Amino acid sequence: MSVAFFEQDRGPSLAYRKREGRGPTLVFLPGYASDMDGSKAVALDAFAADHGLAMLRFDYSGTGSSEGRFEDGTLERWTDEATAVLDRLTDGPVVLVGSSMGGWIALHLALRRPERLAALVGIAAAPDFTEWGYTDAEKTTLRREGRLEQPNPYGDQPQLTTLRFWESGEAMRLLDSEIAIHCPVRLVHGDRDEDVPLDIAFRLTDRLRSGDVQVTVIKGGGHRLSAPHEIDAIRRTVAALLEPSE
Repeated sequence: MSVAFFEQDRGPSLAYRKREGRGPTLVFLPGYASDMDGSKAVALDAFAADHGLAMLRFDYSGTGSSEGRFEDGTLERWTDEATAVLDRLTDGPVVLVGSSMGGWIALHLALRRPERLAALVGIAAAPDFTEWGYTDAEKTTLRREGRLEQPNPYGDQPQLTTLRFWESGEAMRLLDSEIAIHCPVRLVHGDRDEDVPLDIAFRLTDRLRSGDVQVTVIKGGGHRLSAPHEIDAIRRTVAALLEPSE
């Protein structure tokens, strides 16, 4: 599918790919510094094509093919963009599929638009990673210098965190209290995830109000969960959620 652009009322244009089909619409939310053309997003799009499902994937501002600067991004800004995309480019019920940081954004979307949610899938979901994902020394560097650059295991360029992003994340933490989400939730997590500890999935399970929450633990799985058998597990998770509507 070709790339289209969503013109925001304020802010950069956002790149997206939309597949027409029957609902509920699958909406993929990428992780931090990732984009809509990653292996998991592409695999889910192929799944949607095979089953005649509608699907939407997009890039946050400053990432992928979208306009803007990455360093201007904050969790609040990207959540607002995801909300606008959901409101303007989809109709009816949706299944949110969030990878890593995208899982955190998906939770906020579910709280903002509960009437739209058929289900939510978190792939190595990373809510509140500004709290548990940085050492005290790294947080001190952020406050002192306004930015933090770290080695990037997934690319040549250093991974950048800005103070604005970190402060935005701290203001949008969810794991300190009950999360008023009622829809079915599925969490897929690797037991060797060095970026998002498996314990985060169980902390999230405890906080969710929904009585229909399941955690799938992939033995030997790291953070990316992009091996063929790991992607198959994600597809099966999504397919099982859609069975009642088929």
